[in-house]
Amino acid sequence: MSAELLYSKDHEWVRVESDGVAVVGVTDYAAEQLGDVVYVDLPDVDDEITAGSEMGEIESTKSVSDLFSPLDGTVTEVNQAVVDAPELVNSSPFEEGWLLRVRFESLPEDLLSAEDYAAFTQS
Repeated sequence: MSAELLYSKDHEWVRVESDGVAVVGVTDYAAEQLGDVVYVDLPDVDDEITAGSEMGEIESTKSVSDLFSPLDGTVTEVNQAVVDAPELVNSSPFEEGWLLRVRFESLPEDLLSAEDYAAFTQS
């Protein structure tokens, strides 16, 4: 977990970059709960995503889960490396295993700090 990131209660993380662009990924907690990730289905570039709405799927050897968008915006980039090698979500969830870059206007107020997310996952 990283202090500069924001987190959703659906276990996605958000790293704000410059000019209203954020990188989105799945937390290490979620990756651990899922087990070995074998498939990731992501939205396309230029797709609109909405905070709290389904934006794709992640499949592991244990289960299939929906991916939920942590913010409103337009997809500007999809991490093709994760599509080709979904195990990056397990091995490098905060670096190589990111999912999307999204152009956004504002961040939702319900995103959690690292400390709050840690407390949320402990409960």
